[in-house]
Formats: sequence, C-alpha cells, structure tokens
Amino acid sequence: MAVEIKSKKGTVSKAPYELYMAFADMRNFVNFLPEDKKKDISAEFDSIHAVVQGFNIGVKVVERVPYSKICLQDDGAPFNFKLTLNFDASSENPYKTDFSIEVDAELNFMMKTLLGSKIKDGLNKAVDSLVAMSEGRMPEGIDPSMYPEGFDPQKYNLNS
Repeated sequence: MAVEIKSKKGTVSKAPYELYMAFADMRNFVNFLPEDKKKDISAEFDSIHAVVQGFNIGVKVVERVPYSKICLQDDGAPFNFKLTLNFDASSENPYKTDFSIEVDAELNFMMKTLLGSKIKDGLNKAVDSLVAMSEGRMPEGIDPSMYPEGFDPQKYNLNS
C-alpha cells in the first residue's frame, strides 16, 4: 500500500542554496553524528548506509534539482520508500528557506499502523532540529555532552 507522509514546513535561517549544498553530499550527514554512532555508518557522495537495530538501511540520491530539491530512494531497506527534501525560498525573506520533507513508502497495513505516525513525528522533529540549529540553538532532545568537544553550530557554519 502506497503511503505519503509530509512533514510540517519550517523556516530555516539559511538561503536555499546554502541549505541545499549541505544536503547534496551524503558524507556531510556523518559530521553531525556523535562519535559513538559513526562506527555503523558508511557514506559516499551519492549514498549513505547504516546498521540500525540490526537492520541494514541505506539511501541513495536519485535526483537533484539544484537549490530546490533532493530525492533519495531506499538502497537496502526493509521496505521501499522515496524521500524528498524541499528547499523553497521563503516568501518573507529570500535568505531563509521553507524546508520540508516528504516520504512515499510502500507499507503494508500493519506497518502503516505501527509506523505511520512515528515517521511523521520523526520528520517533524528533523525539521524542528534543522530550524533550531540554523538559529544557533541546540535541537530539543540533543545532549551536547554526546559530542567530544560539545556541539558548536559555528563549526558547521549553520549560524552565520
């Protein structure tokens, strides 16, 4: 059964081209992880793979529309899905981005019932975290002590 799940939109304090470029290279995602989480993850420019709770999960880039969207597709996951990251210039400020995430997944009824709301909650939390980091705030639920030198948004140029 095809299921479409959309996150809320969040206004990120970065221009669309800046945010797009951070997401365009899958290797960048590893930089934001605590050291103890990096061991089960491998990334290349177009793909990232991880072992999560014993499951091998991967995604690969299948489409890039510069500064507008990036489409990812499962690459060794327990179910088929497509993930679209949208980078729209804010109508109020062209130096900010209205960011959202869409998931199209093939889920059976049981998986939809068990995972549907959790996927939406996870997408919304990802959007909220990105907004917080772009404003120089620590995302909710993130413990800075998980990072060897503490989390510093300036290090990743998220708050310029």
